[in-house]
Amino acid sequence: MESLRMIDDWPVPTVAAAVVRADGGVAGSRGPSGHRFELASVTKPLAAYAVLVAVEEGAVELDEPAGPEGSTVRHLLAHTSGLAFDEPRTMATPGTRRIYSNAGFEVLGEHLEAATGIPFADYLREAVFDPLGMTSTELAGSPAKDAVGSLDDLVRFAAEVQAPKLLDPSTVRLASSVAYPGLNGVLPGYGQQKPNDWGLGFEIRNGKAPHWTGVSSSPRAFGHFGQQGTFLWIDPDAAAACVVLGDRAFGPWATEVWPPFTDAVLAELAG
Repeated sequence: MESLRMIDDWPVPTVAAAVVRADGGVAGSRGPSGHRFELASVTKPLAAYAVLVAVEEGAVELDEPAGPEGSTVRHLLAHTSGLAFDEPRTMATPGTRRIYSNAGFEVLGEHLEAATGIPFADYLREAVFDPLGMTSTELAGSPAKDAVGSLDDLVRFAAEVQAPKLLDPSTVRLASSVAYPGLNGVLPGYGQQKPNDWGLGFEIRNGKAPHWTGVSSSPRAFGHFGQQGTFLWIDPDAAAACVVLGDRAFGPWATEVWPPFTDAVLAELAG
């Protein structure tokens, strides 16, 4: 894909990108596909997928208590537990505000570990990485932000989300649909969003502006970006996903180059 050549001009030391069709085929790839990058918050969809596997296996339930009083596994996945961004401090009643929370995903990891007796990093590897052949990806700390992995591996994950084999397709539809509609909140790096829609581990594009995806991205697009210059989006209307991994911290450079890149990818797919 010619649009992927745009990454060559980005002010990023190392960057790799790929587009994955809904049938799992790779429409195009550019950059060092085996290089291991820090995934930052792109860790969250991976962690959420493992939690959803645990739900299907009966190890935990979406609506069982977890986190602050009144909070559940579902609240934690949807950033509505009321926990603060980076500390286990309650800032709101569960279900009333969308507070993006690393702490919430860390509580999720602890909750699943307590329920299964398996360290979360091991559960994630056994439930997601090993079955998908993600051999270069590992969780080296927080379930919110500390995975390391390659483009090749994230391509496998993008294919899985579009044509699930580890989860029932209905579970993925639930995870990529808005949980607790109408809640406002701050999208990190992009300010207050009204509403700030999220699914279960995935951010939902909907009508957010400004946003890290493209102007032409569909409202149904979902995914995540990370502070290490990484992102993954899946756009059902385009029947494709896009993974970009880099090694420059998110900043104004990213807000300038990411949306036109996504628009170029979508235009090439449509053409």
